[in-house]
Amino acid sequence: MKQIQQLDELQDWVQQETSVGRRRVLVPTMGGLHEGHLSLVDIARQQAGKEGRVVVSLFVNPTQFGPNEDLGAYPKSLEKDRQLCEERGADLLFAPEADGMYAADASVGVSEGRLSRGLCGGSRPGHFDGVCTIVSKLFNLIQPRAAVFGEKDYQQLAVIRRLVRDLNYPIKIIGGPIVREDDGLAMSTRNQYLSPEERSQAVVLSMALLQARQALDGGERDMLRIRGLVERVLSGSPLARLDYLETVHPDTMQAVEEPGDALLIAVAVFFDSTRLIDNLCWREEG
Repeated sequence: MKQIQQLDELQDWVQQETSVGRRRVLVPTMGGLHEGHLSLVDIARQQAGKEGRVVVSLFVNPTQFGPNEDLGAYPKSLEKDRQLCEERGADLLFAPEADGMYAADASVGVSEGRLSRGLCGGSRPGHFDGVCTIVSKLFNLIQPRAAVFGEKDYQQLAVIRRLVRDLNYPIKIIGGPIVREDDGLAMSTRNQYLSPEERSQAVVLSMALLQARQALDGGERDMLRIRGLVERVLSGSPLARLDYLETVHPDTMQAVEEPGDALLIAVAVFFDSTRLIDNLCWREEG
């Protein structure tokens, strides 16, 4: 597997791959890779086929972190991440430095003005401006035919799909299912910040969403009851501090008063300073 840090070297590689018609599939990450990330690499490998190229980007993007968030503490494990990517069949690891991706006087960015307003966009102002900008830069640099994003960050996935639609990127966006630990906790790089007691209580996120799924599958359609069910399960964890609990349509991110044929229940919870997110995307069968 090849590793590239400099943009000019990346551009030379992309030009060479384009000249021979090789399909590229991108998996954008911020490193600290776990099985959730690697499942996206597996999907990319399937999409690329034997002759295509799987590109994993590893960049802790400073523009999507707020002033009081964990940019400085975000795990950096480049050598381990490189080995994991190689084992899963990636062809290129692009791991630039921040000064290579952003000029000191950078003044142009990309914003999405509708799907990013609530949920994480509401509690992390400016976050999705940073996401849209860095993803646009990666798309421009790598020119992939497809890109894979995890469904754990469901709002991000919806925002990226809108970005691709509205800016006419010729890129297929693929969502990868949430990968969970044995007890149900969604895999996240931030899980390693949790104390043993916080880790044992963090399972309430998936427990609450499971209760909601069972209620929906059983015919419950009263949104107040569904939200109340989720809140009661979350309240069973003394260390959990709710950031948001939202019930929205998964395609529009707009609040819904009744499930209809599709519903996204999205939740963000703090354990001390560690913020975890999870969601349930439910669709009416048939």
